[in-house]
Amino acid sequence: MPIIKSAKKRVRTAKRNYAQNLKYKKAYKKAMADYYKKPSKKKLSQAFSKIDKAAKINLIHKNKAARLKSALSHADL
Repeated sequence: MPIIKSAKKRVRTAKRNYAQNLKYKKAYKKAMADYYKKPSKKKLSQAFSKIDKAAKINLIHKNKAARLKSALSHADL
């Protein structure tokens, strides 16, 4: 455990950020899985939205977001 006050704060911040990042990560992965299970324009749009949000908050790199979106739109389903 940290002893210094700022280190204790950093632990709390990291814990909070981890929970928030996990929420967004699960959201975009679930949206992608939903689209692959039963493709539709609406689900594609939702997946794009979740991926863009993850890229916007720097959870994933913008190039990875572009790759994921490209893979979704080229999926032969």
